[in-house]
Amino acid sequence: MKFVDFKLDKTGDGLLPVIVQDACTLKVLMLGYMNEEAFTKTARTGLVTFWSRSRQTLWTKGETSNNFLHVVEMYADCDADTLLIKARPDGPTCHRGTTACFDTPEDEGFIRTLAGVVADRHANMPEGSYTTKLFIKGPKAIGKKVVEEAGEAVIEAVDGKRDRFVYEASDLIYHLLVLLESQGVSLAELERELAFRHR
Repeated sequence: MKFVDFKLDKTGDGLLPVIVQDACTLKVLMLGYMNEEAFTKTARTGLVTFWSRSRQTLWTKGETSNNFLHVVEMYADCDADTLLIKARPDGPTCHRGTTACFDTPEDEGFIRTLAGVVADRHANMPEGSYTTKLFIKGPKAIGKKVVEEAGEAVIEAVDGKRDRFVYEASDLIYHLLVLLESQGVSLAELERELAFRHR
């Protein structure tokens, strides 16, 4: 993808609107603008860099707060006049200290957030973490927990205990996320498989 391939005649100022989305939760984080220099720097460094229209200068998101946006994927839209960047944020994206510049519900897509936490535990294996202990025990032990939690969820469903079912089903989802991570399987892969079946 090259900046020169974008159709910038609609903007009239040579700037490309850029939507940034959390690659894990899919939450829309912010909107910014890039000129060719900002686009090139973003592609080169892997850190989202914009052109500030007010200050007329480049600025890398996080250069003062350390809340950088690490590029995961970039997509042009159908008209090639807008860019979508899926990124991994280091912290709050908005200057207000909020997750995003848009005030959508914070619990939106939390299973993906949890999957990100599980992946981080797997990568860093922090001491004292229950998730770390599961990864150390391996897939067989994690699988046993998935089976155990599935059984408990079914018992509560059969008994009609809704609150307990929600509790046990949540345990099941968490342990399934750990098992998926241990196998290197993402939620996106499951979504693709389910979408294929739906067709």
